[in-house]
Amino acid sequence: MTFFGYTLEQLFLVTLIIAGLATILLMFFGDVVEGIGEGLPIFNPSVILSFITLMSAAGFILEKLSLFSSGWNIAVAAMIGAILSALFYLFVLVPLRSADVSLAYTEESLGGQLGKVIVPIPQDGFGEVVIETASGMIAKRATGFDNEAIDYDVTVLIVEVKEGTLFVKSYDKKFI
Repeated sequence: MTFFGYTLEQLFLVTLIIAGLATILLMFFGDVVEGIGEGLPIFNPSVILSFITLMSAAGFILEKLSLFSSGWNIAVAAMIGAILSALFYLFVLVPLRSADVSLAYTEESLGGQLGKVIVPIPQDGFGEVVIETASGMIAKRATGFDNEAIDYDVTVLIVEVKEGTLFVKSYDKKFI
């Protein structure tokens, strides 16, 4: 079977090469087109390129082996491409999207953590607490939850965070 003077095998090979190059470009410049696939996963450029690449690779192999007629080769190659790109989406892209790789923290995430007083907290006043997180050490302004004084090097529990200030209570390790 020929299209535009080229055999189907040649078209599959050219498509494979172009889709492979487009995939490499997507790896380098993927941030530019990142938002395209947000609404519907089928419009994700990675899924589209994987489908085209896998379909053209399967089609090229099927044409080379000449197991079926060209019409069946196209249909089988499309099914192989759809199945493999769906598996790629489900088992690679979805887990990568949901992976938590951020080292940033939110103030709400500090609640319930333990810290150490590095500047004593006076009664009805402010001191400073250091918290050890995955992204390093965080020093934040702190005050006693019940306006109590807390000495230097005391372990404290962060009860809540309001407007950048930690409200803390002394923490006794014997209750662990």
